[in-house]
Amino acid sequence: MSNVQSPEESLDCVGLMCPEPLFQTREAMDALQIGDVLEVFADDPAAVEDLTRFAKRAGHEMISVEEVEDGRRFLIRKGR
Repeated sequence: MSNVQSPEESLDCVGLMCPEPLFQTREAMDALQIGDVLEVFADDPAAVEDLTRFAKRAGHEMISVEEVEDGRRFLIRKGR
């Protein structure tokens, strides 16, 4: 992951259930510039599928999804 830029923003959605992580991620992505990276922490089991689908449909790049202590860490690069 050393070739991935540091995230411009970080979003903590731990403890929130569907559809809140998706809504908050969409709102945060709207505020970023193209090429910026958003870091999202979420523990909702549906977040993997929801955020991956959202990124693809919206033209963003899901850089990584990794297991962390409190759930998962997503890195999403804004595409358009």
